[in-house]
Amino acid sequence: MKKIIQLYVFVLACSFISAQDFEVSTLRMGPYKISMEQAEVEKTSGTKMKVIDGTAKNAIKYGGEILSIDFYSTYMIDTKKDVVSVLGMSTTSKKFKTKSGIGVGSTRDDLINAFRNHSSFSVSPSWDEDGKRSPQNTGYFVLNDETAGTNLSFKFVNNVVTEISVSVNAGG
Repeated sequence: MKKIIQLYVFVLACSFISAQDFEVSTLRMGPYKISMEQAEVEKTSGTKMKVIDGTAKNAIKYGGEILSIDFYSTYMIDTKKDVVSVLGMSTTSKKFKTKSGIGVGSTRDDLINAFRNHSSFSVSPSWDEDGKRSPQNTGYFVLNDETAGTNLSFKFVNNVVTEISVSVNAGG
């Protein structure tokens, strides 16, 4: 009986350790959230972040996967201090998924079926610097969270998701 209890405790401990948060939403990616302050990101990641001229892109590891995080610096009138916080983040990892199971490797049809009832989404092709449509049937599926003022974007190439991004909606 004692061995069974020890085995149960071991399995429970292992599952707790490996049960990391890889969920993506319009507000967050894993434990990292839009508008999360730099100090909190550094504490969570154990990595010193860099901000150069107000913005910078930082690559951090979470659960063995790479996340790219963009910061911005804002002057807060109420505290009279500059605050550096998360503007957006992205990943190409297959581990990160929405509650409906959509992530890197999902198809364009999977996206449309999962989010067809979402209040605000768009699907658009990608364009190159010369104003021509990008090769390889590249495009974006973007969910707009109008309440939060954020976007959840899925980049697809040949109708398969290759990157997920969460960002502040610059248009609103």
